[in-house]
Amino acid sequence: MPEPTDTGVDYFASALSTPLNTQTESLLRPPSFDEFVGQSKTVERLKIMSGAARKRGEPLNHILLSGPPGLGKTSLSFILGAEMGRNVRITSGPVVEKAGDLAGMLTNLEEGDILFIDEIHRIPKTVEEYLYSAMEDYCIDIMIDQGPNARSVRLNIPRFTLVGATTRNGLLTAPLRSRFTLQTRLDYYGPEDLLKIVTRTCKLLNVPLDTDGGLEIARRARGTPRIANNLVNFVRDYAEEKGNGTITKATAQAALELLEIDALGLDEMDKRLLRVMATTYNSRPVGLNTLAVAVGEESHTLEEVHEPFLIQSGLIQRTAQGRIITGDGLRAIGLEAIT
Repeated sequence: MPEPTDTGVDYFASALSTPLNTQTESLLRPPSFDEFVGQSKTVERLKIMSGAARKRGEPLNHILLSGPPGLGKTSLSFILGAEMGRNVRITSGPVVEKAGDLAGMLTNLEEGDILFIDEIHRIPKTVEEYLYSAMEDYCIDIMIDQGPNARSVRLNIPRFTLVGATTRNGLLTAPLRSRFTLQTRLDYYGPEDLLKIVTRTCKLLNVPLDTDGGLEIARRARGTPRIANNLVNFVRDYAEEKGNGTITKATAQAALELLEIDALGLDEMDKRLLRVMATTYNSRPVGLNTLAVAVGEESHTLEEVHEPFLIQSGLIQRTAQGRIITGDGLRAIGLEAIT
């Protein structure tokens, strides 16, 4: 019997971790708050902060954006840079391996610049401690040499704004979290907002789209704009090869079925995960590592890519004993709840 195809699994994993090519991604980024769709509470908070900072002629206070990947944290940092008229420098937590790496980035900033650190919870703890004085006092102390010749050198840095982004807010240490003036969370999008994003993307890419086709993509995009934009690109290719170039409901359905993405936005790995929980473990609680072995996937991928959407959709629950499938989860794979 052939192994199940991983087309949909690979597609969603890559859609979350690998954005569109740089040129297309830049084209699709909203340039202002007015063009940014959704996340109304977060946008309102950022508008207030940036507007007040401009009036005072001061840099923005530090901001922490949390939430699942692909919801617009990087886009919001670019919008903040545009609102403040400042440069945005981008890096990620795993890249900052040593204190010297952090010092190099901070000393190259200009007054009021925004330093965006993605996955900030993955910064090594030894490096994180240098951020404390940088965020509060705009200086860092670097140790020179070792042993008897060791000495501390204080480097003054320009007043800057740190915008941290994290998918795992609970992994941030309390000292680092407390140094952010604003901590705000981005949530999954509804189909209506995603339809607006899909429509805007198709317009920018000059792709003919009808409303039903756009809504079909929006419903299957797992509440995530990044996935919606990636799906648009695949459906566009499908429409050009198999159709007349226009994204219709039928074209979108056929293209997404080829990716093994169903009407709920579930891919093959999601359904495999639900089936294992329902049948192999008889809907009893099961640990993440056990599930990972059972479905042949890394536990990190399950936790970061698949589990958040399944929980948000009410298909599984996290309990103290482990993950458990819900009645809606059973129905999603064609089973009924066991009474």
